[in-house]
Amino acid sequence: MAGDRITYRECIKQAIREAMLADERVFMMGEDVGHYGGAFAVSKNLLQEFGPKRIMDTPLSEAGFVGAGIGAALGGMLPIVEIMTVNFSLLALDQIANNAATLLHMSGGQFNVPLVIRMSTGIGRQLAAQHSHSWEPIFAHIPGLRILSAGTHEDARYMLAPALADPDPVIIFEYTSMLNIERGLPETKTGVDISKAKVRREGRDITIITYGTGVYKALESASELAAAGIEAEVVDLRVLRPLDEETIVASVAKTSRAFIVEDASRSVSVSSEVSARIMEKCFYDLDAPVQRLCGAEVPIPYPKHLEDASVPQPAQIVTAIKKILQHDRV
Repeated sequence: MAGDRITYRECIKQAIREAMLADERVFMMGEDVGHYGGAFAVSKNLLQEFGPKRIMDTPLSEAGFVGAGIGAALGGMLPIVEIMTVNFSLLALDQIANNAATLLHMSGGQFNVPLVIRMSTGIGRQLAAQHSHSWEPIFAHIPGLRILSAGTHEDARYMLAPALADPDPVIIFEYTSMLNIERGLPETKTGVDISKAKVRREGRDITIITYGTGVYKALESASELAAAGIEAEVVDLRVLRPLDEETIVASVAKTSRAFIVEDASRSVSVSSEVSARIMEKCFYDLDAPVQRLCGAEVPIPYPKHLEDASVPQPAQIVTAIKKILQHDRV
């Protein structure tokens, strides 16, 4: 049963506040997270509540403050590092890939890095090609990281706590286009298993596998398809590394068809990996080829109509799935 409606932004803020109240080792750092309240107002008023030692404004140096977060984690703190947008995360990629992800291995298991990095991702505010990409696949490629995608309000609210409890580095992708969307949360607090995908809707005819902004689009599409007599199962990957292969395989074995949706461009993407694993693990269960609907292979455009056209939309999902099912019935 859903409770009062709440924005996706407020879900993230409540999760941060709850974590800081629960453990004095938790602190947050990033560009404009303090006095300005965050580029997307996620941390508004937290500086006033927790003070400058726990809500820390940093210089405009992603490599510098991510490196400081790694050092704090090694020293026993539980840092939450906010990177303003996914595009800026590339400036910190050396710290993430060569330090955070490798120190446990390089130290022979002596040094965990309990670091959480949050970053805003994707289109939604006409921020164009240097602020709007969907680069989850880049990070999902790196061993030593756990990569999470908060594609629902429930995950935005409850994913941070288990991420902070993980002894190793976790990256949480949050979605710019969802910040102002309101939804109800379960009335009772729910835990999020950050090792498992989640079946958001049961179905029998086809499995829609997605993550991030694709989750609500897939659910909207599934409702429209149901009116046409097609029951689509929706699997929210939510853990992009390591992938929950068991849930994917179980769903596809049940429906015998798979359709993968993601905002990231098609080439060398999460959908590429999921498609390959379906072929490897349940090829003989398939009644149709695996198909994908991905973001356009372009720098994200500024105009609103082109920004929307650069990522999958529900109408495209519905049309594609009807074609798959109609082909089966010819």
